[in-house]
Amino acid sequence: MLHRLVLVSMFASIAMLSPVTADPRRGEQNEAREDMKAGKIKRLPEIEAIIVPRMRGMQYLGPEYDPVAQVYRLKFINRDRVIFVDVDARTGNVIRQR
Repeated sequence: MLHRLVLVSMFASIAMLSPVTADPRRGEQNEAREDMKAGKIKRLPEIEAIIVPRMRGMQYLGPEYDPVAQVYRLKFINRDRVIFVDVDARTGNVIRQR
């Protein structure tokens, strides 16, 4: 019984000392939401409605948001090739596709 108690307290100590890793995408989502509420950028569904139909035959993997540049990066895959489409979040214009 004492052995179990010692083990439980050791694991509890380790858990308390372990760093909590934040999800970096959560920060992106919050910053995108704040920029959108402030009227600085377009909503993601508006951007996706413009770009996704242009990428016929490709699977849409999802977005990332760069709050400094105010750019959405939409990721697509076509067979074995990943394609990034960088879009100005203020205007919806494609900046680059690679």
